Amino acid sequence: MKHDCHYHPGDPAKWHCGECQMHYCTRCMPDADTRQRRGLCPSCSKAMRYLGAATEVVPFWNRIGSFFRYPFHTDPLIVIAICTLVPLLAPANLIGIAIWLVLALALFKYTYAVINHTAEGHLAPPSVSVAFTGSGFNIVILQLLVFIVMGGLIGAAAMVGGPLLMLLALAFVVLALPASIMVLAMERSVGAAVNPMNLAVLISRIGTPYFLLYGYLILLTLASGVAQDFAYNHFPFWFSQPLSGFLNSTFTLILFNMLGYLLFQYQEELGFASDLQDEPSGEDMHQRDRGARFDADIDMNLKDGNYDRVQGMLKEALKRNRNDPVRIGQLYQLLKARNDTTELYQYHPRILGWLADRNDGDGITSVLGMLEQAEPGFKLDDPELAVRCARCLYQRGQYKPAIRLLQDFHKRFPDSDELAPAYLLVAQSLANGLDQWEKATAFLTFIQKRCENHPLHEQVPVFLAQAEKRELLKGPRASFLVQE
Repeated sequence: MKHDCHYHPGDPAKWHCGECQMHYCTRCMPDADTRQRRGLCPSCSKAMRYLGAATEVVPFWNRIGSFFRYPFHTDPLIVIAICTLVPLLAPANLIGIAIWLVLALALFKYTYAVINHTAEGHLAPPSVSVAFTGSGFNIVILQLLVFIVMGGLIGAAAMVGGPLLMLLALAFVVLALPASIMVLAMERSVGAAVNPMNLAVLISRIGTPYFLLYGYLILLTLASGVAQDFAYNHFPFWFSQPLSGFLNSTFTLILFNMLGYLLFQYQEELGFASDLQDEPSGEDMHQRDRGARFDADIDMNLKDGNYDRVQGMLKEALKRNRNDPVRIGQLYQLLKARNDTTELYQYHPRILGWLADRNDGDGITSVLGMLEQAEPGFKLDDPELAVRCARCLYQRGQYKPAIRLLQDFHKRFPDSDELAPAYLLVAQSLANGLDQWEKATAFLTFIQKRCENHPLHEQVPVFLAQAEKRELLKGPRASFLVQE
């Protein structure tokens, strides 16, 4: 069953809290350990259940093309080629028969590995080595035992209830065969694979899609039979035999890949959790990042309407890191949305500095307007901050607000090193923005008289000359000539 995140509708849930009955996506759980399947609920701090990819996996009926392409990846093609062509080169004696049996076992082992591999979330096929190395060859014997037990079940039904019961038993066995293969691949137990209750439960939990898959499997089996019959009837034996083997192996891998994917798709209903393993994910790189956890908590509390709590969290974070630009920006957005002029006044130096760093003239104008409402006649008491904000306003074409911000600067900060830059900004705003050249000249003359020790003093004559000619006040041109 598909579940969306409670806080991010449309995003598939990855975690579920049984205590709160809440579903969370990866954005809500950046600090969870997906590899260990461990995560604590942000609300109640209880351990949660990992859902894996159960809520985001694409239904198998939308991936039919991928199933048919599956055997044509490099690894399965190599396995099919070895198991199909090598027996043709083997001698026609006991050694040849032994080689044929070993390769048949390898192919059979590989097909069952495909189920496990796909159910674990690997959409790419397992490597060639899986077929020829390691344990797992006993799966062939287990499958033979399953067939024997199923045959015995049909025979026993015939003896006990006659033809009618035998037909019912046969129908159940045929219907449950894909489920039996899936159970055997996952549990490697004959008892589990032939237990009618196990098979019935698996079929019922998957539901209608199981029967849809069953229809696909019947079509695949018929298609495989028709293709092999066509090969034997239209090609010479030396060519039709390997072609038939190749087709049989290919259709078998398609079938087993579909069975594994069905397990992967319905993992939640079947009681296990797997994730997509073949796609790169940056989740592990930041899963221990406290900042990501903090952002997730803020996001969830905002969506729950806990604005006071969010505001308190941000203020505490700024106590630990006074100039954290991320937290300052978040606090600004919250205070602006809440129209909280009291708190905005308290944090205005840091907020205005943050806005100036972002060259956000509109934001500066908005904050200054709110501060003016809270305190009529409000003036910044930090000369450097005032110049930074005014420069930003000037660059954004907001000339009058920039001039108002620097009004009476020489009276408020007579000994500040920012006096020359401040009045140069005023002069540029008057001249370049408002076409008031006389007033601009007056401010430039003031700088020339009062700021003799400032580096800008040497450039004032250039500005005055530009003002006299009604040219834009840009200062001296850059020179790249090297004096000898």
